[in-house]
Amino acid sequence: MWLLWALLCVQGVRAVYELSDRGGWGRQFDGIGAVSGGGATSRLLVNYAEPYRSQILDYLFKPNFGASLHIFKVEIGGDAQTTDGTEPSHMHYPDDQNYFRGYEWWLMKEAKKRNPDIKLVGLPWAFPGWIGYGKNWPYDFPDVTAYYVVSWIIGAKQYHDLDIDYVGIWNERAFDVTYIKVLRETLDRLGLHNIGIIAADGNWEIASEMVIDPYLYDAVQIIGAHYPGTLTVEDAISTGKQLWASEDYSTFNDEVGGGCWARILNQNYVNGNITSTISWNLVASYYEQLPFGLEGLMTAKEPWSGNYIVSSPIWITAHTTQFTQPGWYYLRTVGHLENGGSYVALTDRKGNITIIIETMSHDNSICIRPPLPKFNVSAQNATFKLDGSFNDLKSLQVWYSKLCTNATKPALFTKKSAIPVTGGLFTVELGVDEVYTLTTLTTGQKGSYPKPPESQPFPRKYMDDFNVRNPPFSEAPYFADQSGVFEYFTNTSDPGEHVFTFRQVLTQRPITWVSDASQAISVIGDYSWSNVIVTCDIYIETPGTGSAFVAARVNQGGSLSNLAKGIYFWVFVDGTYKVTGDLEGKIVLRKGLAGVRARQWHTLTLHIKGFSAYGLLNGNPLWTGVLTLGPVHGWTAIGTGSFEFVQFDNFMVEADVADP
Repeated sequence: MWLLWALLCVQGVRAVYELSDRGGWGRQFDGIGAVSGGGATSRLLVNYAEPYRSQILDYLFKPNFGASLHIFKVEIGGDAQTTDGTEPSHMHYPDDQNYFRGYEWWLMKEAKKRNPDIKLVGLPWAFPGWIGYGKNWPYDFPDVTAYYVVSWIIGAKQYHDLDIDYVGIWNERAFDVTYIKVLRETLDRLGLHNIGIIAADGNWEIASEMVIDPYLYDAVQIIGAHYPGTLTVEDAISTGKQLWASEDYSTFNDEVGGGCWARILNQNYVNGNITSTISWNLVASYYEQLPFGLEGLMTAKEPWSGNYIVSSPIWITAHTTQFTQPGWYYLRTVGHLENGGSYVALTDRKGNITIIIETMSHDNSICIRPPLPKFNVSAQNATFKLDGSFNDLKSLQVWYSKLCTNATKPALFTKKSAIPVTGGLFTVELGVDEVYTLTTLTTGQKGSYPKPPESQPFPRKYMDDFNVRNPPFSEAPYFADQSGVFEYFTNTSDPGEHVFTFRQVLTQRPITWVSDASQAISVIGDYSWSNVIVTCDIYIETPGTGSAFVAARVNQGGSLSNLAKGIYFWVFVDGTYKVTGDLEGKIVLRKGLAGVRARQWHTLTLHIKGFSAYGLLNGNPLWTGVLTLGPVHGWTAIGTGSFEFVQFDNFMVEADVADP
């Protein structure tokens, strides 16, 4: 075959690309997946009403419908900010275990409901503070950290009947060889031999340790790297371990993002022997103005309207996932096309074959990271020669996508007429920015639902009394914690109207992933809001030092939430109040006496209109005439001055979106 290829090239005829299993197979394919977390990226999804929530889940997980994901990776919540918010831990404190906090449990069950064979992965981004015994470091007591992580795995099974398949170390942070070995020993001692360790979710550095440390080598099942740029390193290959892009993509889900995803899904294997690629993130279901907005496989950021968008990466994913399964094998005959682009072929070793071809141009396939070297792609006719087990095939099913960044409407995952195979040969006419799947499988389907409701802004009047006896989730709708953890709470000591409240529950700074704020804050609403009235009842539980605030025009969330500006109305249990232009409380606009005391309910009201603000305490004016120098729009928020218990009730916001 290679002689034929050489002769054709010499004669100036287009190349023939061989697809054969005669010499054996390449590496085993482990699947395509996505991440929920890192952090709080699925926060708004849970608040969608039916049928829209189930429709979104079907597009993500349902086999032969949409993305049809093979792998689902979630954050093991650690109470800290991990990109777009905090996710609650199952163990806020050493003597606390609660396996119903957050939404990842629910989301894993929904994924399994649709695809019982989907693989589940857990990875910590952060850890509750008690694990570090006062240090911002999880490895000084490796047995404690291993106990914490394994408790999450056991809780998944005990309370949700979820079998976790893989677990990671610490997302994009230093790994510790001793801890990895202790984690492996702990899993094995408890009979969890089947759970594989993925390490180290950063670069390929751990491979150089594995080749000289046989115990570490035995402990790690998968070498996982983030954003490898389709490349690996020799040490990683030499281990013989499976290599994953355990986080990749992280790009706007427009046509260029779809092109990025198409290119790396193929070239991660062609260039790097990478057998699984996992998208950050699953679904862009968080406020768009938070970091990395719209960087999911699809977008679902308006539960109040029901609107969602099935973006191009969903259908690019389908080109691979609907026609392969984990356990298939790549052929050894994969590679690059003469005029640019790449092709891979996979087989179930039972006679089926799936071929995926992509011709993404440079400018229409740039990922957020790493930088992409220049290359050229042009239209071409590509002839393939099926050999070995596939020599007698007569036709292949064809699925096609054309990604466009101009006014031309793209074609996404459309079924074409079957292509005939004659004497093992077939030719495909390839344009630029196209994806083809050619396969023996006939099960592919482009699923669809009626068009969802039109996009609508967040309601200008919104109220929540948190009066939910058995909440389905621990967080109240639409609140997005940026530091600290806010949960529904039953206040059994209050026989009156404040039995069911919303409580900030952390009392210790977590082991952080970024530079978390020292204050706790949860944002809500429309980032474009300018003129607002925010009202909330507050109950500060800590005598002497406790404090709470309501805020508006909050302009920053995510990893830089500690730098958030806005207008913050604080009250302190020492009887004082303060108005600040920032979360850290350094920009003091007004201060004075308020008379607030701990363990009493008080009502804070913040009015902002134009360049002026005033505040009420328990319905009475407390301060007026503060100039609102700083952001002219942003979210509203509630929060605390430190990691302390504070309850909130009867939250209400009324927004007038007129410019100041």
